[in-house]
Amino acid sequence: MALRRALSAAGRRCAQRLCSAAWGDTIFAVSSGHGRCGVAVIRTSGPGSRGALQSLTGRPALPPPRVLALRRIRDPATGEPLDRGLVVWFQGPQSFTGEDCAELHVHGGPAVVSGVLRALGSLPGLRPAEPGEFTRRAFRRGKLDLTAAEGLGDLIRAETEAQRRQALRQMEGELGRLYQRWSNTLTQALAHLEAYIDFSEDDNVEEEVLSQVDATVRALEEEVGSHLQDGRRGELLRGGVRAVIAGPPNVGKSSLLNLLCQRPAAIVSPVAGTTRDVVEVALNVGGYPLVLSDTAGLRDATDPVEQEGVSRARDRLREADLVLAVLDAAAVPTEPAGLGAALGSLQPPTTTPCILVLNKADLLKGNGGSLRAACAQGHPLPPVTLLSCKTGEGLDRLLALLARELARLCGDPLSGSPSLTQSRHSLHLRQCAAALARYSRERRSDLGLAAERLRVARRHLGSITGHVSTEDVLDIIFRDFCVGK
Repeated sequence: MALRRALSAAGRRCAQRLCSAAWGDTIFAVSSGHGRCGVAVIRTSGPGSRGALQSLTGRPALPPPRVLALRRIRDPATGEPLDRGLVVWFQGPQSFTGEDCAELHVHGGPAVVSGVLRALGSLPGLRPAEPGEFTRRAFRRGKLDLTAAEGLGDLIRAETEAQRRQALRQMEGELGRLYQRWSNTLTQALAHLEAYIDFSEDDNVEEEVLSQVDATVRALEEEVGSHLQDGRRGELLRGGVRAVIAGPPNVGKSSLLNLLCQRPAAIVSPVAGTTRDVVEVALNVGGYPLVLSDTAGLRDATDPVEQEGVSRARDRLREADLVLAVLDAAAVPTEPAGLGAALGSLQPPTTTPCILVLNKADLLKGNGGSLRAACAQGHPLPPVTLLSCKTGEGLDRLLALLARELARLCGDPLSGSPSLTQSRHSLHLRQCAAALARYSRERRSDLGLAAERLRVARRHLGSITGHVSTEDVLDIIFRDFCVGK
């Protein structure tokens, strides 16, 4: 039984190698981004890269691999000079994609770039690349696994320092190596279990082999479960923490949004109920990504349009990762119990982290000292800060509180084991954990069925790294890459 499965797997691998060998086309694209710039990098990959570089430079001899050389670049059809720039030759498999590759570093003006692209497109066997096709070829040739490819995409899209650190760590293979270690552990356990099933009747396999497999599976189940209980840190860091500004009408929610993003993103008016729809901006706070939403004032509205705005505000509040509850400092009670009751009237989710912002601090008179004392007491209140959106007083304290909460939610991307960054990772890991749990329940009644549970768990791990995958999964992952990557 085990031998038949091994032969079947070998046949599938052989078919994949034959399919890979059938790739005969050469792709090209701008890989440095679009728009006018000082230098643009145009990349090719495939068997026609050598001929393309020879045709555009007019020289049969290529520069040494991975060495920049200054060349005049011409249209091969007319001989017209297009630019004078640097070229570099990467001979496969020592290239990003594992194929023969060439790069042309030309001046980044639109006319130069389009002229070089037209010249490449006129050569036989060359075609424009699809989005993410360079990285997909690198994956196909084993230059990186799917988690590393996803890390590369995240690195390109990273907008904050923490996002960059997490993406770089994943691109360099830490997450993939963790899952591969788990997969190797499962492979070994499965091999021992199948050996026991196939040969135990001949007394060639000792009974304690089963105990070793059980211990391995239990340890792995605990490790996967611990990895899943990370509070979605990696996903929050990758996509941004969703924070919602919530509070009664006319307490300065829109003013707070404008103050934090340093531009008039939301309309500010003394008329209560001005904000009807959700206004959303992306911010970088302390190196962490924050997606901040301004919402309608929470009250029992009678106007149908405002009622819809309040309903949307409630929906955002339920979905939030962090709540900025805004109250009027000049109108709230000055003792902790009263402040807690005022906060509770907004009905924020009890499990969602919250920062209480007491705005309009510039209007405080005699109550300023007692209110500050109430804020300093802390528990049972969430973190509290006084703020004046009019003068900016208290902004530094608010930013410090925000940065602290974001660091707690997202964690340090450089410490501990790498975090889950994609929902598909979580999905496969949960199914892997479920299969391991079923193994423990079924092992004593049916060893064959228990072995199948280990195979299912291993397939789910392989689906994360791409060692077991399907074309539709690959399409979803690589379609979000930019052209030229």
